[in-house]
Amino acid sequence: MQRRNHSLLRLFGRFRRDRRAVSAVEFALLAPVMITLYMGCVEISDGVAADRKVSLTAAALANLAAQTTTISTTDMTNILNATSAIISPYDSSRLRITVSCLNIDGNQVAKVKWSETRNGTRRATGSTYTFDTSTSALDVANTQLILAEASFDYTPVVGTAFAGTITLSDRMFMSPRITTPDYNGTTCS
Repeated sequence: MQRRNHSLLRLFGRFRRDRRAVSAVEFALLAPVMITLYMGCVEISDGVAADRKVSLTAAALANLAAQTTTISTTDMTNILNATSAIISPYDSSRLRITVSCLNIDGNQVAKVKWSETRNGTRRATGSTYTFDTSTSALDVANTQLILAEASFDYTPVVGTAFAGTITLSDRMFMSPRITTPDYNGTTCS
């Protein structure tokens, strides 16, 4: 019995001094953590890039509509088509965009004069637009604004099980550059 205990102690001592597989064990413990961190960074970077593209889309939509005096149906189609190039490489079929012209009367009531959309919901002509606290400074009497709205359903590549589909959205207000644009014969003033 004593001999067996002595050989077990010797075997344990030899095992304790053996350093041949320490790196493999450390790698096996750290690899899942490092892979998870890497995939998380890739996913966050891709989500931020998609959100930036949505903001750029809203800005370009407002900018293109604000710098013309008259927008025909063909012009509007071209403006809306330009957003497909901006959202690229993401799927433009998941992009919802709306451009509207708001007329703010002397009582600071904003009314939609015209609206056009792709894959979204058109704002009803004559409906009232209510500014929230972050945009209340734009509610200036006797002015017009171009409102561009963009939203995109972003699906993470890896984190779908955790996050599902995330809706990224942005809106942009812009004053008309030259004069308030007419769309398809409808004035904004």
